[in-house]
Formats: sequence, structure tokens, C-alpha cells
Amino acid sequence: MGTSALLLTLFIPLVGSLALLFINSDEKKALKITALVVSILTFIAALGMLPNFDRSTAAMQFSISQQWIPALDAGFRIGIDGTSLLLLLLTTFMMPIAILASWGPINKHEKLYYSLLLLLQFGMTGVFIALDTFLFYVFWELILIPMYFIIGVWGGKDKIYAAIKFFLYTLVGSLLMLVAIIWLGFFAQGLGAGFTTDLMKLKLIGPQIPLEYQIWLFLAFALSFMIKVPLFPLHTWLPDAHVQAPTAGSVILAAVLLKLGTYGLIRFNLELFPQSSAELAGPISILAVIGIVYGALVAMVQTDIKKLVAYSSVSHLGFVVLGIFSLTVEGVQGAVIQMVNHGLSTGMLFLCVGVLYDRRHTREISEYGGITKVMPHFAVLFAIAMFASVGLPGLNGFIGEYLTLVGAFTSPFLNSWAYAIVASTGVIFAACYLLWMFQRVMFGANDNPANHHLRDLNKIEYWQLVPIVIFIVWIGVQPRVFMDLSEKSVRAVVESVENVKGFSRTK
Repeated sequence: MGTSALLLTLFIPLVGSLALLFINSDEKKALKITALVVSILTFIAALGMLPNFDRSTAAMQFSISQQWIPALDAGFRIGIDGTSLLLLLLTTFMMPIAILASWGPINKHEKLYYSLLLLLQFGMTGVFIALDTFLFYVFWELILIPMYFIIGVWGGKDKIYAAIKFFLYTLVGSLLMLVAIIWLGFFAQGLGAGFTTDLMKLKLIGPQIPLEYQIWLFLAFALSFMIKVPLFPLHTWLPDAHVQAPTAGSVILAAVLLKLGTYGLIRFNLELFPQSSAELAGPISILAVIGIVYGALVAMVQTDIKKLVAYSSVSHLGFVVLGIFSLTVEGVQGAVIQMVNHGLSTGMLFLCVGVLYDRRHTREISEYGGITKVMPHFAVLFAIAMFASVGLPGLNGFIGEYLTLVGAFTSPFLNSWAYAIVASTGVIFAACYLLWMFQRVMFGANDNPANHHLRDLNKIEYWQLVPIVIFIVWIGVQPRVFMDLSEKSVRAVVESVENVKGFSRTK
């Protein structure tokens, strides 16, 4: 049952994407409903894995391994552990919401648009479940195509610049990852195992690579993933992509696409190269802390709401990277749950910005004021998203940031409290820029006549925002329900670093 559910979760979006191409372009309602139904069915299929998922083991579950290219030992190898299951559920949950967010704003080339959205979901799902480095690379590159067109065709006035910048940044990093994948295959061949791209075999071989070579391989993978995160100073494509993308594009970019990078750091860098992960934990954590503070400070001076939220992602994803490279159970567990938390809260913030833009066609903070008086229901939901992003206790953002800071504070690999202390200022800065933005937009003087008669949320907008609120509160109050899924896989990853032969700094 679990294996069937995994296959359905992967292939339903692909089948739906192809099916949309056979619907008449004039049947706009049919296109939207078909895309929505396909995305909801995919979410139901993903939920179908939960009853059969064994939380007591770190082993890959529902695995499938079929030979694809025998000469390379490349195969269709897929499976999930707790970490990938959480991110798979996030992906399938956010896609119907993104489609609903497109219901009104997208009114040209709709057949292509919804087909590309579902193709994007197919690619993102493949990245989270691939257990073969060649297959992973295929899915990783596939994602570029739909996202490039979503930004470049349906984006804002500088959409072409943003789309090309996004494409080139990601492509350059992934080419180095391809070189590392090939090198790993040949190294396995040199050990007598034969050329392979089987991730499970490479996990056993990776720690045997001499450290001087392992570090270069680590960096080749890490560069690709850090561009996608994005980690300072590789972040400059993100604000442009967010600002120019349509609302649904920004939601998927923030909720899921950025998590591909942090997921890759755990699945490949930590598991394949444990010695290098330990050796480079300090320098990478420094970049993460700089990103936390820098992203927050730059967000403070933004006049565009969407760009402010975009820079907040740079800051918040810095916490995730810091948690990963604390190499502690608390830190990595915090990073995993924070990936989900950021996807929900920041995705919801972009939806709220989209609601305002749909009514006023401007994102300038100075154009707003007193919105609470005319959109009270919207104001409540916007406040929940804002407080979740700030990290208010009782909402989802708190638990992830708390655990990553605890992990960094106690990490024997970092050996300094400074990482956690400096990173904690990012929480304070987040409160500054988000509360400041919220106060000016929602409670400032209502002097602009264009704001006097704005309508409150409609039914479709409630369907976008309320489900996210449910999970924001649920995770904030009962985080153990979600963290239990990933605990065993997180412990296994951390132990693989701690138990590397000849490495004893944790002892």
C-alpha cells in the first residue's frame, strides 16, 4: 500500500500535466478544476503513506529499485524516510493552495501555466524521493524548466531578467554536482564495486574517500544546494525571482523549492561526506549566521512588501543551515521542522501579499494604511502568518528556531556559543521588520482613498489561508506529532557523522 501511494504521489502530477494539454484552451474553468483535482488527489495519495510508515526505523521505506541504464548502474530507485516524508507532505499540501492562488490572477496561457505547475510538482517530488544520484540529477534539472517559464511568462515587468538569473545560478551549481556524481561513480568502480549511481551503495563508499578529495566533492554538491537555499552570499537571485514571480510562483518557491537545497545538504553532504561535514561545519555555520543577520537587516529597509518577505527567507533559511551544520540531533531536527514551518508561514505571507496586490496592484508599503478597518478578517490571518514567521511561542516558527539555536549552542563541532548568540539576534530583527511592516500596512493612517473600499477575503482566499493556519497552530502546540516522523532518520544522519572512523571530536 505504501509503495503504491508513493508511486501515485510521484506520477499523478505528471499524468495531470499531460492531460491538461488535451483540454481546449477556451475551457478555462475545466483547466483550473482539473489542475486542482489532480493536486488534491496527489495530497491524498501522500497521506496514504502515513498509516504504513514505520516511525521506529531510519531505514528507507516503500523502496523501489528498477535498473534503468545498466552500464552506469543507474536505476529508477525511490524511497522515503521521515525527513523526505515531511517535505513530501508539505509539497503536496501547498500545491492545491498555489493553484487556488492562481484562480483569478492568471488569465493568459492558462493551459500551459497549470500544466507547468503540475510538472514542477512532479520534479520536486522526484528530488525528495530519489535514491539514485543520476535520477536525482534528472529531477533536479527538470525543475528548472517549469519554474523558468512560470517566472518568465507570468511574472512582473522585469520577469525575463529574474528568470534568466534564476536559471543561470542554478545551472552553474548543478553542473559541478554532475561532475561530483560522475567522480563518485568512478571511485566506486576503483574499489571494485563497479560504476554506480546507487545512493545506498555510495553512502557506504563515501566515507572511504580520502579527506583531501572528499572536501572537493563536498563543495561541489554543497555549492549547488547552497545556491538553491540560498545561503549568503549566493542569495542574490532570490529577491528578483520572488518579486517578479506570480503569487503562486512565490508561494511554491518559498514553501518547497528552497527546501530542495537544505534537503540536499542532509541527504547528500552529511550522509556521503561525514568527515568533510565535520571539518567544514564551522565555516558554513559562519555563512549561515551572516545570512541570518544580513537578510534581516536588508529586510528592514525594504519599501516593497514582497521584497521584504523575500529577504526574510534568506534570514530564516540561515537558521535551517545553522541547524544542519550544528551536527547535533536537536539542531538537525530543528532544521527539518523549520523547513516545514518556513514553507507554511512564508508561503502564507506571500499569499497575503498576493491578496493585497490583487486589490491595489502595488506592493509599496507607503501605499497602504488602515487596511484592518476595511479587511478585518484578512488582518487576523495576516497577523497569524506574521507572528508565525516572527517565531511567537505557540505557533510553528518558534519550535524550529528554538531547536536550531539549542543545537548550535551545544554543538561539539562548532565549539562556540557565539554562533547561537549572534544568530539569536535574527529573531529580534525579524520581529522588528515584520511588526514594522504590519503596523504600517494594517494600522497606519488610512489616508489613501484607494484603500477605503477594499473588499475583504472571498471564499477562494479563505480556502488558501485557513488550512495553513490550522497547521501553523497544530505544529506550534503539538510539534511532537510531526517531529516523530523524522526523529529516527535525523539520529541516523547525526550518528553517521559522529561515528566516522578516526574522528573523535564528539567523544
